[in-house]
Amino acid sequence: MDFKWKIVQDYADLFLMGGWTTVKVTAISVMIGTVIGLFIALARLSHWRLLRWVAAIYTDVIRGTPLLVQIFIVHLGAPKLIGQSLPAMTSGLIALSVNSGAYVAEIFRAGIQSIDKGQMEASRSLGMSYGQAMRFVILPQAFRRVIPPLGNEFIAMLKDSSLVSVISLPELTMAGRTVLGSTARVWEAWLPVAAIYLTLTLLFSRLVAWYEQKLSVKSHR
Repeated sequence: MDFKWKIVQDYADLFLMGGWTTVKVTAISVMIGTVIGLFIALARLSHWRLLRWVAAIYTDVIRGTPLLVQIFIVHLGAPKLIGQSLPAMTSGLIALSVNSGAYVAEIFRAGIQSIDKGQMEASRSLGMSYGQAMRFVILPQAFRRVIPPLGNEFIAMLKDSSLVSVISLPELTMAGRTVLGSTARVWEAWLPVAAIYLTLTLLFSRLVAWYEQKLSVKSHR
């Protein structure tokens, strides 16, 4: 195989910019998804049947359909409803955030349900309302427990974000497609992309593992 490093060097800035865009899109999507997921989780645990029903439909629909289809619906379908096109970045962030929210909702729901029910009962017996007990007693403990799973969601979204290249959002996979189209060199286009994805995934995986170990040490003190 005649691998031409000169091509990689010539397009290094494009690869690096694509990697940065991937991290940025992932971070924003997971942050927005975390907010969405928290509210959906609370809705699924609500005493109001309608809220539980709506939240369950949201999570089932989003988790039960491919992310690629969701991206197309947002980017190609939404403009038909609002009467104007959406920039690729806007469409990508909306689709990824909504998708992330459904998975984060289940993370939060599991985290909240992992807290001993006696703590809610004790808080209510002290005169707290359900909302106050959830806000000041249950959620602070749940947040601590869900941070490692949220880190794993970030890593999963980092890789899934490659799908937004289909709407020409200039992230890492799109950079590889651009180089391939310009040079017709497969290895020179995709090996750098794979290397950057692998580096980012390993880096964030180590950070998540470090934080999990830190929590484990604290819990045994």
